[in-house]
Amino acid sequence: MNNRLLCAALLWLPVFTSSAATKVSEHVLGNGLKVLVKEDHRSPVAVSQVWYKVGSSYEPGGITGISHMLEHMMFKGTDKHAAGEFSRIVAENGGEENAFTGTDYTAYFQTMEASRLAVSFELEADRMRNLHLLADELKKELQVVTEERRMRTDDNPQAKMQEHFNALAYTNSPYKNPVIGWPSDIENYKVEDLQAWYQRWYAPNNATLVVVGDVQPKAVFALAEKYFAPLKPSQLEALKPQAEVEQLGVRKMTVKLPAKLPYLIMGYKVPVLKTVQNEWEAYALEVLAGVMDGGSSARLESGLVRGKQIAVSVGASYSLTSRLPELFTLEATPAEGKTVWNLESALKDEITKLQINLVDNDELQRIKAQVLAKAVYERDSNFYQAMQLGMLETVGLGWKVVDEYVEKVNQVSAEQVRDVARKYLVEDKLSVAYLEPLPITGNITETKTTKGVR
Repeated sequence: MNNRLLCAALLWLPVFTSSAATKVSEHVLGNGLKVLVKEDHRSPVAVSQVWYKVGSSYEPGGITGISHMLEHMMFKGTDKHAAGEFSRIVAENGGEENAFTGTDYTAYFQTMEASRLAVSFELEADRMRNLHLLADELKKELQVVTEERRMRTDDNPQAKMQEHFNALAYTNSPYKNPVIGWPSDIENYKVEDLQAWYQRWYAPNNATLVVVGDVQPKAVFALAEKYFAPLKPSQLEALKPQAEVEQLGVRKMTVKLPAKLPYLIMGYKVPVLKTVQNEWEAYALEVLAGVMDGGSSARLESGLVRGKQIAVSVGASYSLTSRLPELFTLEATPAEGKTVWNLESALKDEITKLQINLVDNDELQRIKAQVLAKAVYERDSNFYQAMQLGMLETVGLGWKVVDEYVEKVNQVSAEQVRDVARKYLVEDKLSVAYLEPLPITGNITETKTTKGVR
């Protein structure tokens, strides 16, 4: 299988402006499977995605990463199809297929000529309920995942630092655990663990099927009835509450790793759209991230990289659509002759400016214009249109939120941006990690890390 690494930041990609409502047809099968269809007839292609409501944030201690491991095993065969047959059949039909695991979801997808949609449905329906989990195949795939972890995390100082930073920033939220899992957990997976996880979560009433492309909704619904309706639903148990405890003061750590450059991560505890009491605050945080890191003219790039020249790279990020409360994150690499402490001070100065002074109208409108531009651009991708619908459904927001995004962003005022900066970007909600480079003795890679795996 190919490496499957998808950036969590891509999961919130607005695809429609407020003046063009998303034309999605919805149908729920008798077994609980929700089917969403969006027509896009610009090319004779269809993207099909199956989203399961399970990811690393569902996992208890001892089996972290098991959702990702099961994703690998989903290509290992059923009664009807031997290991490797899934990918071979898709390729023979001129298609591409892949999968990814995140904190809040696991998803599988195929892109094919639209008339081959039945091929995708037949294969996905088969492995939704009839997967073979064999000890020999698990042994092989454990080596693959161990190597994946080594390449993506253990040999990447920034990724390794991010892993330790998350474990520091969160006390009891499952977001403290890596999507790929902790090494000792990966080493000790048993077939029985995977079988129990598969039986618990892989069911039609815990999944959403999304199709975007050159299709007719009625025809797609008929195919879904044919292939998915015979599958039996499961008795799903509700997750226990996983609320993060209140942070009572700043947290700091130093991570010492072989690396070329020092690095800084700062994260503030913030709500997300699903958990915030006042909805506007989530959208104001989204705009705030854009003000700080919305391209080359944004404050961090223009002020710290080109202006003061104390950073060679700097960015801000916020995940609006996570299932659980998140972090508003700032990451930076100091310029030569500067330190991570210089950067930390400079970043806090930028935050203070936002807490004191209102963003001027021209700057605010520029950020909103970028949102609209991105909305138009992303309409060209069937894949990301489908991805957004599936993600919104899976985290519990519902796909209709897609129509609200641009309008809600446009409603954010300068006062609201200032208010969320004052309320959430405060010392008692802050965690900081410093990467202290050690001499390099082997091969390392340094790339920005992401939440999604594969």
